Amino acid sequence: MSAATGKPPLQPQSPPSWPLCSLQGSLLGLAVLTLISFVHLSLSSVRFPLQSSGATSVKLISQFYNASVNNVLSEDFEDLSDVYHLPEIFRVNYAAMERDFKVYIYPDGDPDTFYQTPRKLTGKYASEGYFFQNIRESRFRTENPDEADLFFLPISCHKMRGKGTSYDNMTIIVQNYVESLIAKYPYWNRTLGADHFFVTCHDIGVRATEGVPYLIKNAIRVVCSPSYNVGFIPHKDVALPQVLQPFALPAGGNDVENRTRLGFWAGHRNSKIRVILARVWENDTELDISNNRINRATGHLVYQKRFYRTKFCICPGGSQVNSARITDSIHYGCIPVILSDYYDLPFNDVLDWRKFAVVLKEADVYDLKQILKNISDDQFLQLHNNLVKVQKHFQWNTPPIKYDAFHMVMYELWLRHRVVKY
Repeated sequence: MSAATGKPPLQPQSPPSWPLCSLQGSLLGLAVLTLISFVHLSLSSVRFPLQSSGATSVKLISQFYNASVNNVLSEDFEDLSDVYHLPEIFRVNYAAMERDFKVYIYPDGDPDTFYQTPRKLTGKYASEGYFFQNIRESRFRTENPDEADLFFLPISCHKMRGKGTSYDNMTIIVQNYVESLIAKYPYWNRTLGADHFFVTCHDIGVRATEGVPYLIKNAIRVVCSPSYNVGFIPHKDVALPQVLQPFALPAGGNDVENRTRLGFWAGHRNSKIRVILARVWENDTELDISNNRINRATGHLVYQKRFYRTKFCICPGGSQVNSARITDSIHYGCIPVILSDYYDLPFNDVLDWRKFAVVLKEADVYDLKQILKNISDDQFLQLHNNLVKVQKHFQWNTPPIKYDAFHMVMYELWLRHRVVKY
């Protein structure tokens, strides 16, 4: 029984399986149908000495598919099947993305004001800055808009925020910029903006762009606060991981013997779920719950070092559904416990979060301790080992490297460009 509520303890809840009609299922079905059609047409155009039976056609399709997958898998021997929904499909598509994907960056806008370049590559909104930097360093950029698959709108609300621009003025600046591109270039009108995207990590950037309805309705939003309760559309938009870089300490992992504390959270009570979390558990002896950020005067990097000593790091939503604490937990090897309703987790199309995190409803906060204690040592070890495997997906680099956060975001964009209709 839960000491907090007197209710029977709940078991950890996993996100529901995506239906076949999801983006992932639709793309897989489309790939299979395309492959079958291609092989059928190829076989129909060739004269065989003997008439080909249906069984022979199916066998050839199977051999063709397996050869394609094996060619890609041979380039990367690391087995990540435990953390991907469809590892073979991911790797085949990832290789195609690296080979074919092209993005055109509109050249308009003064880099010294709100455009083109990042504000900075540090702090809790660093993800926006890194994307602005990485897209220019990558093989995906093209100078020829006629060969582009997607078009990047390089306007930074984070830079506006840094210059003290008000929310109302941000909306006007965004609207004027987009309208100037629509008037100057033919590309927006081909799809009404469906093959255009913008990137913003600060929540004020999300609100500023929401003041331009046709931008929100049509373009792909790459945002750090992907709440599908307030307008985020998972099959169209992309969840950008909020990563606070540079990390203060090296990555954790393969150190379960040092993790003696059951759970840890410290932070401001700037949301309802955080208020409840602190009220219910701050005096508990097994959960290390602090009703405020840890004062730096208590010692050097005390906050970060607690991640190393803890099994499960609690990640409640703050002013938005997201929190940089999730990627902190991943980096330091502490299993993230997601306590945030309506959060479309980053790379959820590709990664099975149930394999390296504990995803709960906010209502489960009252039974939090029992839920975590019900996770066996073997289950915890498996979660921890899988967590180490995904760390590279939540790390930004300059220049970007294979499978890092930038490439994962580009892969999500690649998936979405495949369903754009002209």
